[in-house]
Parts: sequence; structure tokens; C-alpha cells
Amino acid sequence: MEQTKAPDESLSEEWAGLPWRKLEQHQYRLQKRIFKASEHGDLKTVHKVQKLLMKSRSARLLAVRRVTQDNQGKKTAGIDGVKSVQPTGRLAMVEAIHPKWMSQRKPQPLRRVWIPKPGKTEQRPLGIPVMFDRACQALAKAALEPQWEALFEANSYGFRPGRGAHDAVGAIFINIRLKSKYVLDADIKGCFDNIDHQALLGKLRTYPVMRRLVKGWLKAGVMEALELSPTKAGTPQGGVVSPLLANIALYGMEEALLKAYIGENKAPSALRGAPQLIRYADDFVVLHAQETEVIKAQQIIARWLQGIGLELKPSKTRLSHTLKEYQGNVGFNFLGFTVRQFPVGKTHTGKGKPSGFKTIITPSKEGVQRHLQELRKILQKSQSLPQEEIIDQLNPVIHGWALYYRTVVSAKQFATCDHHLVSMLWQKMTRKHPKKGARWVKGKYWRTIEGNTWTYATPEGPEQHVLRWHAIPIQRHIKVKGKASPFDGNLLYWAKRLKDHPLTKTTLGKLLRKQQRKCRWCELYFREGDQIEIDHITPRSEGGGEELSNKCALHRHCHDQRHAKHGTECVNDN
Repeated sequence: MEQTKAPDESLSEEWAGLPWRKLEQHQYRLQKRIFKASEHGDLKTVHKVQKLLMKSRSARLLAVRRVTQDNQGKKTAGIDGVKSVQPTGRLAMVEAIHPKWMSQRKPQPLRRVWIPKPGKTEQRPLGIPVMFDRACQALAKAALEPQWEALFEANSYGFRPGRGAHDAVGAIFINIRLKSKYVLDADIKGCFDNIDHQALLGKLRTYPVMRRLVKGWLKAGVMEALELSPTKAGTPQGGVVSPLLANIALYGMEEALLKAYIGENKAPSALRGAPQLIRYADDFVVLHAQETEVIKAQQIIARWLQGIGLELKPSKTRLSHTLKEYQGNVGFNFLGFTVRQFPVGKTHTGKGKPSGFKTIITPSKEGVQRHLQELRKILQKSQSLPQEEIIDQLNPVIHGWALYYRTVVSAKQFATCDHHLVSMLWQKMTRKHPKKGARWVKGKYWRTIEGNTWTYATPEGPEQHVLRWHAIPIQRHIKVKGKASPFDGNLLYWAKRLKDHPLTKTTLGKLLRKQQRKCRWCELYFREGDQIEIDHITPRSEGGGEELSNKCALHRHCHDQRHAKHGTECVNDN
């Protein structure tokens, strides 16, 4: 007798069996059309294609997949308590987020969550939307983002596809490598919480239905301890579309600065002498060779920010110089990096002032201390855990931090971290065995691996050992080209950039090269912003090893699909 499948199982297979490759290609073609039209100033075509994308089933399916499968916060609940959505609910959500129904539904309030700021006692407020509103926002972002990617400044790097902190630091290096400069290192006070709604909505350049949707999300209110508070300003952190809206609000800052400096003269010669503004979200620096111009830039930016309800944060805004002491400051910190210049060489007589300088970018002292403190907390919470689990908890933190800082001059800081971790582990192990001698403790917990006699490892061998920072080689980052965007159609450039990106090196980088930058499951090219995971072809539980030939790189949603199909294995190239 033939067995019939349960409805949920059938719908699960239907979801997994959707032609995701074709859906992504269809959405990308629409986004590229929006980008090109926006680039040429054709606002009528931009709105026409945006409406088409919002109604597209492809875009709606991808929006739902993003918030229910791809996002890191996919299991964070809004005020309705829904943490996850099964395939049955996903398919229903796809039909419900059609613009025809979205515009008739009032967004639900956000759930207030407080998270600690790194290395500080103060906390940052998050506003978590319900899953349905997240899907609506993901769909709207897919339509709005390509329009604004064609408009955003070349030196804007935060919360944008294909751009990151390393690009911002690279832009700073390029700007100061030939000439030392004065620096305005600034931060906007409560940027996400204080943006004026009317000013933001006035800048959107969108059609009425989209404007009403965005206004509804901005005015949804926040629920905390069963009390509903109105949101009179700001784009609450936690929403899918919030980072894009913040970038839209801050768009025009650089133009206002240049206009005030050079007036209407846009000749290349005038632009060369203008202050350089480099922004990452709400953190930015202004660079110029003259002190008076940097002070003038600060005043111009402060006035411009007032127009959108924002102001500079005095405690995080300071003036400095990259080479010499200025107001007690030498160099500056930006995005966890310290940027300084040092005099080198002498004149031909061997006396007098140095003949040049060298630009050095290193991990900041605060960044190193926060990292070591995080490792210390892991060890404090792992008093009763076996050695293997301690290693499993330490390695991801070490690996992620080292990859972030491997793009700059980090050898000294890496050696410092190695030394401190050995000291922390030694202190923990000697306390665990107070009656044992130092030789016994070292013999039990430390091994010689690659010539290093102080590698914290299990007796089974090097497969289970704590990563060492100095073993991760320095890898310079290549800054993104000008105003290049993933929506500009140059997929070869973006696929190649992903392969060369510092955060996708080591095992993942090798797999991307082996797989020709394609997902082994759906065979689509990986793009900047995709969540990429490594899976074992033969599971470790079935005897699979850690060799490269037994691994493949997949999209996170493809990883979910692969394991949802029992007995299905990833194709092996070898």
C-alpha cells in the first residue's frame, strides 16, 4: 500500500524544491535595472521597476527565506513570540507580503531588547520587529537598495553590500600615505535613535505606497515591559531596513561639505584641495593638510546634521594629527584600528628634520584588551568543561578576531595575544591541579606543534588545539573600486573580490577557489553579503575527516536544504 506524505512534509519538500537559482537571477535582473535607471537619474523607471519587484513572487520568496533561514537573528522573537517559521508558514507569508495586502496592514510594535556595547557598561537599545514585518522590510530593502547604491558617496562604507570596515581603513591609508594630515575623528550622537522622521521621508525619493510603508515602520512604537511607547524619531536598530534608512538620512553630508568648501566650482583642481570625508555608518573622519580647514569642516557638518535631527557626540569627537602631537593626540582610532605616522630617515647631512614618514595601521589597544577580556570570560565560565570543549569555545573567537586584524600591521599584537592566552590557560590548569608539578601540567595540556612547544592541545594530536594568532599570516586588503556596487552587473569583479576578501581566506577561500566561487548545492555564484557555511560531504559521525576533499561551501539556506533531505550528499569534485 502506497504511503501518503503528511501535509507539512509535502510543503517542506515544495519549499526546498523551489528553483532558487532562477528566482535569484530574476530578482537580480530587476535590481540591476533599478540601479542603472537611478544612475541615469530616471526616477520614473526606478519607481516602475521597484513596483514590479515588490509584486514579484521571486522577490517575495527570497525575502521570506532571508528572514526565516539566512539571518543570524532568525530565532529572535518579536512581541508575538514567534521565533521560527516552518515551510508551511513561509509559503503563507509569501502570499501575505504582496504590496496589495501589506499597505492595508498596520505594522506591529517593536520588542525592546538591550544589549551591552563592546567594552562598555552602557547598553544599546534594539527594536525587534515581528517576523512578518521583517519579511516586508526585506522585500522593501531589495527594491530600495539598488536605487540608493547608485547614489551613495564613494567614501561611504558602512552597512552597504560589497563594502566594509577594511575598505574604509584602506581609503584612509590611500588619503594620507603621501602627506600627513590633520584629522577630525567624529561620532554622531545616537544616530539610529534621533533621525528626524520628516527629514528622512522627504529624502526617500520613492513612490507613495513605499513611503507609507516606511513611515509605518518608523512610527510603529516600541513595547517594553508591556508598555507601548511611541517612536517619534530614529530608525530603531534591529529592523532589516534600518541600516539602509540610516545611510539614506546621512546621504548628502559629503556633498554639503564640498559645496561649502569649493562653492559651485566643481573643477577637478578645486576638488583635489577639498577636505576628504570617509564615513562608516555613524563614525567618520575628515582629513586635510590644514588645521583651519578641518575645524571649518566640523562646523559645516554640525550645522548639516541639525537639519536631520542629529548632532556630534562631544566625548567621541576630537581633533588630531597623523604625524605630530596636536591637542595631546597623535594619530587616531577608527573601527578598532589605530592610524599613526612615524618620521623616518634624515636629511643628506644627517642632521635636522626627518626626510619622510611611514604610515602604520595597527589593532587599537582597546581592541586588544576587549579581545583578551572576552577570552578571559570564556575561561572563567568553563571551569568544569573538558579540554576539547574549552578549545571549541576559544577557537572561533580567536579566528574571527585574527581575520579582522590580519589586514594591517598586527604581528606584535598577535604575539601579545599568544603570550597572554598561554598565561591565562597556565593559571587555569595549575589551579585545576594544585597538587601536581609544573612539568606534569605542561605534559598533560601542552604539545609541540609546528615547532611551538606551548600549544594547548589534546593528547589525540594537532586536530584539537587552540589556534595561535601568529600562525595566521598577514593578508593585505584590496579596497573596493570607487563607487562599484554588486548591482552594477560586474559579477566577475564581485565574485573575484569575494574570493580575495580577508574574511574568506583559509579553508573557505580554498573551497571557493576549488568550486570556482559557486555554491556546490545551487551552483549560483556567491556574492558579497551571502551567508556562507562549510559542510562535510561525509559527516564526521560516519567517519568523515577534516581534509579539504571532504568539505564544501554552501549558502546557509542551501545547507539547511541539504540536511533536510535525508541521505543526500554534496557532490564531491575529487
